Amino acid sequence: MMLEPSIDKLQEKINSKYTLVTLSARRARQMLDTNSILIDDPKSYKHVGIALEEVLADKLFVTEK
Repeated sequence: MMLEPSIDKLQEKINSKYTLVTLSARRARQMLDTNSILIDDPKSYKHVGIALEEVLADKLFVTEK
């Protein structure tokens, strides 16, 4: 079973797995509250999966201070 998007592709966008998990979890909670999605036609039906797809599409990212 292959998971999409793959962790290798995601880590090209965000280097830290911890940051990736934290970001996607926060975004998933935000999607539950606001019901807004940043990408068109997501493949995943779960909010965390959609958040990861947003990272891959460069719609969701982390800025360094």
